[in-house]
Amino acid sequence: MTVPAPTREVLLTCPLDCPDACHLRITLARGEDGKERAVKLTGDANHPYTKGFACAKTVHYPARQNHPERPLFPLRRVNPKTDPEPRFERVSWDEALDDIAARLRRLLDTRGPASILRYNYAGTMGLMEGTHAHALWRALGTPELDETICATAGTAAWAMGYGARYGVDPLDVPHAKLIVLWGINSLSTNVHLTPQMTAARRNGARVIHIDPYRNRTSQYADTHLKLRPGTDAALALGVMHELFAHGWTDEAYIAQATQGAEELRAAAWEWTPERTAEVTGLTMEEVRDLARAIGTTRPTYIRVGYGMTRHENGGTNLRAVTLIPALTGDWRHRGGGVVLSTSGAFHLNRSRLGAAHLIRPDVPHVNMNELANALAPEAGLGALVVYNTNPAVVAPDSARVRAGMGREDLLLVVLEQAMTETARLADYVLPATTFMEHPDVYTSYGHHWLGYNPAVLEAPGEARPNTWVFQQLARRLGVTEPSVYWTVDELLEDLLNTDHPHLAGITPERLKAEGSVRLNLPEGFLPYAHGADTPSGKVQLSPAPRYREPRAVLNADYPLRLITPPAHHFLNSTYGNLPQLTRAEGQEPHVLIHPADAEAYALSDGGDAVIISEVGQARRRVKVTEAVQPGVAVLEGTWWGLSAPDGTSINVVTAQTLTDLGGGSTFHNTRVRVEPVTPEGQARLRPGQLVSS
Repeated sequence: MTVPAPTREVLLTCPLDCPDACHLRITLARGEDGKERAVKLTGDANHPYTKGFACAKTVHYPARQNHPERPLFPLRRVNPKTDPEPRFERVSWDEALDDIAARLRRLLDTRGPASILRYNYAGTMGLMEGTHAHALWRALGTPELDETICATAGTAAWAMGYGARYGVDPLDVPHAKLIVLWGINSLSTNVHLTPQMTAARRNGARVIHIDPYRNRTSQYADTHLKLRPGTDAALALGVMHELFAHGWTDEAYIAQATQGAEELRAAAWEWTPERTAEVTGLTMEEVRDLARAIGTTRPTYIRVGYGMTRHENGGTNLRAVTLIPALTGDWRHRGGGVVLSTSGAFHLNRSRLGAAHLIRPDVPHVNMNELANALAPEAGLGALVVYNTNPAVVAPDSARVRAGMGREDLLLVVLEQAMTETARLADYVLPATTFMEHPDVYTSYGHHWLGYNPAVLEAPGEARPNTWVFQQLARRLGVTEPSVYWTVDELLEDLLNTDHPHLAGITPERLKAEGSVRLNLPEGFLPYAHGADTPSGKVQLSPAPRYREPRAVLNADYPLRLITPPAHHFLNSTYGNLPQLTRAEGQEPHVLIHPADAEAYALSDGGDAVIISEVGQARRRVKVTEAVQPGVAVLEGTWWGLSAPDGTSINVVTAQTLTDLGGGSTFHNTRVRVEPVTPEGQARLRPGQLVSS
């Protein structure tokens, strides 16, 4: 086979749901058919944050883009959804769009806009093909989807204390003398932070990792604290107790820049090292050492992840941790403070993005974590339009989600770049373009560069951008709202129609010419040095966060807590169809079990087991390891069910329970038991203990 010669290199921003939003260098080559394709991908060596490398997953993006099973033409289902294998026929765009529009019109006329739901998330972070694609649905008045599956618990918690999500500039991390990675496996999910941390280490910094199990980041760190899942708020309050007790607080900063310190002091005083250790599973010395390190080291940089928010008390967990720098005064120091997200710094004009100006207060809302409920026959949904996500795999209670999407009376339309398990359930699969094949605009939640990508490749087959599809439907449905029909140029012009100083000097022309432009921020950006973006203008320490045990306590029937953190080679369900990456992750999903639990529940390393929760069960291979702690089961990655022994996503065992703040997901709050599979292939289940399977 002849290897095509490279024709050119292009620089584009990565579109995926990752804080790094890398600036990528992509090599294109022309094949025997005369068409250019991506053949190689790496990072832009000239970008100050990307620093010339891409992550272990996205270097394989060309294989995903050129996948032999990528949908390239509109497909219509020709067999019942209950059949084990879907069958589709190729149709023209006009055939597909005419029929979809006619069926949507019937629903609008007979049952109203509430009978149609869009379901989307962050398969692309592009503002055009991600957020602005919502414009049609808002013009039609269909229900608002509350996009809560990832960030809203953290966003709500941060807003209570600080207002807008700023955080530490990642380029200032080398100034830190202590780095605390709390609830984040950054070497897998924020890998471009690593060079900044390594630079800090060369300057004498210590790295502490706080996480329920040992992973790549734990191995990188100097110290790993293996706390019990969901007890982050207790540990944070225990740290605060020591800060107050030993005088390690910055009283001048507290007086000038915060409000509610006495209430927080009283709440923290209850959390002695003894009590904190008992709740978190750490030793008293570990608690004291962490507090001493944070209290006596300036500047301290804390990077929090969303893992701590995936519990019923998730908002409280994050709020407690993020208030620590307000007690130590680290916000005064370059490289000090905490970061959840940098997205608040962009200050684009979003007033008409996704036709946000059309959102009406009387429109019903659907929390995306409760899709299983929304798809129940009695809920009255007649059509579901899915784009930029794969709910058959990623949504909680996914067995019920699949059953709902499998209703014959539901019109399921899926816009996709891959033949996902959601697409396999669809009535129509509409082929979507990738980030190399359409123009778009990108922000970041891990750094301060704004990005613009032109289309650099001709779309293969008849693939089309999301917005093209929805504009075609809008015309057929008689929608007249102008913003629905915007081009990316019109969107970009509107986004930059602002006088905010962070965007001073950034014009559409400059952004298009440079591709990646840093916000107009001062060197040594200290967003909370003198207060916060709250109504009081101060960091709000009250109401004080108070730790509460989850309602779903462990018991004899469900003695283990299951957490499902990211896999190194996947990004949620993206890349789950690439053999080279599933091989890198061990070929199939494994449940990690501590040796003590393996002995207690008769589980063997490499043996099959069934993970059983109150809502469902999943069969997985066991890996016995001391990387996890007793009482905790870990399953890394949102694997496609096609890779699992029983064809299920792990989310068949997770519930639709919501967080205390923000209505977020509780994927790490799952009580389970893990039972060995008998020679007959069945788990030794006790009658009456499964609600569903």
